[in-house]
Amino acid sequence: MALTQKLPSLGLLIWLCSSLPALSIDDASFGLLYHKFPLTLAPGERTEAFGPFFYCQKEEESKTWAVPPVLSHADNDDLDFEHFDFFWKVSTYDRFGQEYRWQLLQLLSFAGGGTQSDTNVHRFSLFPVYFQQRSQIPEKNYTAVVPFYGTLKGRLFRDEIKFVLFPLYGQTRKKDVVTDNFLFPILHLRQGEGLHGWQVWPLFGSEHKEITTRTNHWGDSEVVGGHDKHFALWPLYFNQHTGIGTDQEARQQALLPFWTSLRSAQRDSTTYLWPLGFTHTEDHEKRYEEWGAPWPLVVFARGEGKTTDRIWPFFSQSHNTNLVSNWYLWPAYKFNKLKADPFERERTRILLFLYSDVRAKNTEAGTRRRQIDLWPLFTVCRDFEGKSRVQLLSLVEPILPNNTGVERNLSPLWSIWRSEGNAKTGATSQSFLWNLYRRDATPETRKTSFLFGLFQRRSSPEGKHWRVLFIPVGKTKQALPSGR
Repeated sequence: MALTQKLPSLGLLIWLCSSLPALSIDDASFGLLYHKFPLTLAPGERTEAFGPFFYCQKEEESKTWAVPPVLSHADNDDLDFEHFDFFWKVSTYDRFGQEYRWQLLQLLSFAGGGTQSDTNVHRFSLFPVYFQQRSQIPEKNYTAVVPFYGTLKGRLFRDEIKFVLFPLYGQTRKKDVVTDNFLFPILHLRQGEGLHGWQVWPLFGSEHKEITTRTNHWGDSEVVGGHDKHFALWPLYFNQHTGIGTDQEARQQALLPFWTSLRSAQRDSTTYLWPLGFTHTEDHEKRYEEWGAPWPLVVFARGEGKTTDRIWPFFSQSHNTNLVSNWYLWPAYKFNKLKADPFERERTRILLFLYSDVRAKNTEAGTRRRQIDLWPLFTVCRDFEGKSRVQLLSLVEPILPNNTGVERNLSPLWSIWRSEGNAKTGATSQSFLWNLYRRDATPETRKTSFLFGLFQRRSSPEGKHWRVLFIPVGKTKQALPSGR
């Protein structure tokens, strides 16, 4: 069920979307009080009212209405998707098919939806105190009251978590590995298939795993590597031998701050007087050799897979076959380039977000995309389809680019100038001070409105029309026939 159906009072907020039914798009021109106009970049129409504080937009299968910065709602019938914001990021509701989630400050939340067995699962959380899940399948149910007692399933990157008076006792399970924690994280005992280990952190710890096998998704048997891990006075000393029995076998040892070492078929690296001393790395897989003193502030690398010269914060030049990364007087100037046929992308930045110029190219299709941001003044972008947009001012967009939440809830508040163009249809539009002045044009028509619609001009193949104080004035001038 849609959110607007669950909360009928919200219907008052979208009254303007269906009001004034007698007004066509050609007539509904009252500047920042009320303005209805066709979209430039996509088929559809948009209604704006009370300056930046209300809009409603309809595009084919999708609809959006908003009262920036308080409320916004978007839904798409084709994708069966719905999204609601109350003070962006403070409270949100998302639904995709049967899956749904509502949250308040990420502390209070409700969530649920169908499973592979077509059984609905409903979750309720009052973070970080209470967690609950209910399902028709008893094995999926859980309740947790932190820190007293409870069970969690599928959370915190664990299949299952059980605890009593945490941190006095807690048990976690991930696949076949079970860890019993006492006075977390000080003491734990761990066991699994071919695995056993213990630790008294940070004093001592040891873990051993045998080489085992398992059946993958294709029904083939594959080797699961073994390992031996030991530490003392963590992180001052540790000794690890991982990937035993596989082609990813590696040995890593450290006696900090004096020395660390990594040896594997893919990579060898040694550091003396970590972290400010000397580091030497040979990457056999990517085919380069690197020296750092101290890494990563001063780095030099040579080889097929990487070439780097860096002395932070003065300069850095680094590249390989597909990547280029250069900067000077960081963060004054930074340049990055990625090449992965048929796609190429490069970005130039000055003082991080103060100025950004992103260029992308599809060499196979011959199309290009470009976006320029100068914070907080403007954003200019043109996509691969030739659709362009200019916005002035641009307070958050350069920091959070292509963020639909920002575009829906915040951008209308400070977009005092908007200009859009569609290369495929030839349509263009400009708006100043939330439609106090607005111009919409297509190859056949032109419409201009300013001062709350008190002055309007429209031209079409039928002729030209003027309105002053909403009263038609002058004579209609018929357009000349084609070719004359």
